[in-house]
Amino acid sequence: MSQKDYTVPALQKGLRILEMFDSNCRALSQAEMAQSLGVSTSSLYRIVQTLVSMGYLNKIGTNTYSLGTQVVSRGFSYLASREIVEVAAPFVTRLRDSTSLSSHVGVRDGTEVLYVYRALALQRVSVNVPVGTRFPLHTTAMGRALLTGMSPTELQHLFQGQRLDGYPRPAPQSMPELMALCEKERAQGWTRHYSDHSTALAIPIRNFTGQVIAAINISGPDPVMNAEGVMETLLSELKHTAAAVMRQVGGI
Repeated sequence: MSQKDYTVPALQKGLRILEMFDSNCRALSQAEMAQSLGVSTSSLYRIVQTLVSMGYLNKIGTNTYSLGTQVVSRGFSYLASREIVEVAAPFVTRLRDSTSLSSHVGVRDGTEVLYVYRALALQRVSVNVPVGTRFPLHTTAMGRALLTGMSPTELQHLFQGQRLDGYPRPAPQSMPELMALCEKERAQGWTRHYSDHSTALAIPIRNFTGQVIAAINISGPDPVMNAEGVMETLLSELKHTAAAVMRQVGGI
């Protein structure tokens, strides 16, 4: 019995179109794409238009296309997240070891924070967010740490058309509330968030230009995090860890 074929022909054609572009081939007509694939131009029309609408192809002339910005931005976002993980992992792991609390690394993807590294807590009761988890930026300490590198105008542009309400407090419920909180957290250089009987502290990671490229956090159960004198000690260790990571990336 032959093995079932679960491939999607249209998706296959779309990916093969993107693979046609390289340093020697920066622009292609739809006819050239069709010829390369051995199909008719009409059969590619909807595929090409989909790639254009999603930003993976850019129309530069009559039926002529180049690679769109999404190809570059998605690729570089992935590479950037890999690089920051490789740099930050040993420092974040040591932070976990010294505090026995969970520590994570996150990067911004649109209006969400994407968790790209996790150092599991050593204690039984802990806060561990799996790698690949996404949360709205304004609802977590690490998400808002990523926002501290943005100006009020950039914040408004990022969240234009987005609803902020509907999430449990203390997450800000409106744009003015978010902007006021970000201004306060930007000035103090760190963020804090309470959620589901746990507390998280986070600090942004900046590169050599001062741009926020990631954030790291430390989180644990409220009874542990809010014990007398603990918060100040944890924040000091978190700042020390963030400074060590930034030295590695030439950050400010």
